[in-house]
Amino acid sequence: MIPSFLDYETLRLIWWLFLGVLLIGFAIMDGFDLGVGTLLPFIGRTDSERRVMINSIGPVWEGNQVWLILGGGAIFAAFPAIYSAAFSGFYIAMFLTLVGLIMRPVGFDYRNKVSDPLWRTCWDWALFVGGFVPSLIFGVAFGNLLQGVPFRLDDTLRVYYEGSFFGLLNPLGLLCGVLSVTMLAAQGAAYLNIKTEGVLQQRARTVGRVMTLVALALFILAGLWVASGVQGYAISSPVVGDGPSNPLLKTVVRETGSWMANYGKYPWMIAVPLVGIFAALAAALLVSVSPGIAFIANSLFIASVVATCGVSMFPFLMPSSLDPASSLTAYDATSSAFTLFVMLIATLIFLPIILAYTSFVFRVLRGKVTAEYVARNSKSLY
Repeated sequence: MIPSFLDYETLRLIWWLFLGVLLIGFAIMDGFDLGVGTLLPFIGRTDSERRVMINSIGPVWEGNQVWLILGGGAIFAAFPAIYSAAFSGFYIAMFLTLVGLIMRPVGFDYRNKVSDPLWRTCWDWALFVGGFVPSLIFGVAFGNLLQGVPFRLDDTLRVYYEGSFFGLLNPLGLLCGVLSVTMLAAQGAAYLNIKTEGVLQQRARTVGRVMTLVALALFILAGLWVASGVQGYAISSPVVGDGPSNPLLKTVVRETGSWMANYGKYPWMIAVPLVGIFAALAAALLVSVSPGIAFIANSLFIASVVATCGVSMFPFLMPSSLDPASSLTAYDATSSAFTLFVMLIATLIFLPIILAYTSFVFRVLRGKVTAEYVARNSKSLY
């Protein structure tokens, strides 16, 4: 029995919020894994340094990937229409992402099996691909969501995608992709700043500061671009928050600047991007003073970037550039109220357990990974 205070509209808003939390959790936690992989061939100049980088994330990367599984599961169960449209339309992009993610465990496990320099160099670049490609594609996907995805729904709500993979590689999509790569590379550098020492730590600080400032500049540029040159979406018909999950029951219009409308309607939302700007500046300034606080500030910047996209588009989740009325929103692309309620109960039980276990793991594994430690345990570590 669903409590009276949890009506259908409230459950939909809660799951919109939970989806954002899961995406932010993935970007922050798995983001530093991807960032370390992206930086591996460039910051690590010797085999010893690269082994230190790999072993800094070796014990935690699998646990961090739980956030990706949770996010995908939440979309599948709470927003099945989004799952259907995204995984059919972005099929090639998803395939390349999975290939990149598969390169990580294979690279971790096989790199140290043979001591040949060429062998290890090949796996180092495989780990780079495993960090760079997913980071790029996730950003490109967000850039295309802001512009609208070329799909439509027929009268039976079947999805028809009429775009191409190369159509995703448009200027704004690529800008957001580069923003994602630099942002997560900065997160990886911030993590290495905590876990390493000596010359490797100094390189991580330098690269992290540069990447953070570049990501901040790209974030501001993308915001100005979206505000002045991108046609957003707005619902022109009455919004029925507790209505049926049928996207075709609404009317949608497109106009430049529509993504900025929520900031006028809800002025407090402007705090979301502003927090990100100040967090990025703080991360760049504190990288040599307090690595831990710099990592937190960089994490807050990442959260702000993802949240800015979410609040700007609300209630849209996947707008359609072919047929705006087919656009999927938080109000018409969800599962039933009972499904959302059952999932809410499960989330309230298991999410705190995951957070507690994650905190425990990082507390147990606190401390720096040194070249001497890796050398002493060369047979048991990556």
